Amino acid sequence: MLKKFAIALAGFIAVVVILGAVKAAQIKEMSSMDHSMPPLSVATSEVQAVNWRPTLKAIGTLASVEGVTIAADADGTITRIAVESGAPVRAGDLLVAIDTSVEEANLKAAQATAELNRINLERAKDLWGRQAMAKSDYDAAAAAAEQSRAAVAALEAQIAKKQVRAPFDGRAGIRHVNVGQFVARGAALMPLQKLDPIYLNFNIPQRQLPALAIGQTIAVTVDAFDRVFEGRVTAINTEVDASTRNVAVQATLANPDELLRPGMFSRVEVQLPTADTLMVVPATAIAYASYGNSVFVVETMKDPAGKEYLGVRQQFVQLGATRGDLVAVTGGLKPGEQVVSAGVFKLRNGAAVQVNNTAQPTSNPSPKPANT
Repeated sequence: MLKKFAIALAGFIAVVVILGAVKAAQIKEMSSMDHSMPPLSVATSEVQAVNWRPTLKAIGTLASVEGVTIAADADGTITRIAVESGAPVRAGDLLVAIDTSVEEANLKAAQATAELNRINLERAKDLWGRQAMAKSDYDAAAAAAEQSRAAVAALEAQIAKKQVRAPFDGRAGIRHVNVGQFVARGAALMPLQKLDPIYLNFNIPQRQLPALAIGQTIAVTVDAFDRVFEGRVTAINTEVDASTRNVAVQATLANPDELLRPGMFSRVEVQLPTADTLMVVPATAIAYASYGNSVFVVETMKDPAGKEYLGVRQQFVQLGATRGDLVAVTGGLKPGEQVVSAGVFKLRNGAAVQVNNTAQPTSNPSPKPANT
C-alpha cells in the first residue's frame, strides 16, 4: 500500500514539474515578444518659410460716392414718372413731373405783359431820344419792362422746380410715389445712388494709425459674394473719436458691375507695406491645449534597445497671424521639417507613426470659399 502511494506521489510531482517547466517556457517566450503599439497612420506637411505682409483687419460699411433721396421742391400733383425703379439715369434726366398747368397759364400772361412792356420801352426810348418824353416817364417804362421780365423768370423757375431731374449719373431706387398722387414740398420721391465707384467706411484703433497711409491696398469681402474686391485707402480722418479712440478711414473700390451696394456689411484687410518672414504650418497641425499649443514633428528616433523608428516629437509653439488654412508659428521649427497635419489628436511624444499623405487636408492661404 505504501509502495503504491509513493509511486502515485512521484507521478504527481513529475507532472507538476513538467507543467511548471512548460509554463515557465511560455512566460519566457511571451516576455521576449515586442508589445510596442503599432505605428499610427498620419498625414504630414512641410514647414514653410513665407513672406507675409502684415494686415490690419476691420469691419466696414459700404456707402455711395453720391447718394440722395430725391424730394419734391414744390407742392402739386404728380403727372408723370419718367424713370422706372432700378433704372440707370444720367445727370439732367427727368425723373418726376408735377402738375404745372396753373404756372404755365400765369407764365403766358406774364410773357404777354413782358412783351407789351418791351414795346412800350422801345417807344419810350425813341421819344426820349427826341426829347419828347420826360425822364421820369422813360424810367417808369424801363422799370415796368424789367419787372415783367423778372415775373416771367420767376414763373419759369417755379415750373422748373416741378420738373424733378437727376442731379448726377446714378441708378434710381424704388419710387415712393405714383402718378396722380399729391405731394407736399420736401416729400420723398425716390432714392438715387451712384454705385461706381463706391466708398467703404471703416474704423481702426488709434495705435494702428502710424501703419496706415493713403494709397494702401485693401481686400474686401461681403457675405453676398464668394470673391474678394480690391480698393485703395483714399481718406483718413483728421481726428480721433474721443469716445472710442478709433480713427475713421475711407477707401474707394471700383464697382463697374454694381455688385456692391450701399449699406453692405464688409470685412476689410489693409495690406501694410513691410513683409515679415514667418514659419507657417496648416491649421490642422496645431494641437490646442490649456497648457500650451504644440505641433508634432516627424523625425527618426531610437527605442530603448537602440532600434531606429519613425516617430514624432512634440514641439510647443506660439501662434501668430492666420491666412486661410495656414497659421504662423514660432518656437523650434525649421523650414523643411515635416509636421503631422492629420491625426494629431491621437499622438503623444515619441509615438511611432506611419506617413500616409493620400488624404492630405487643404493648406491654402486664400481658400474658396474664404474661412469665416
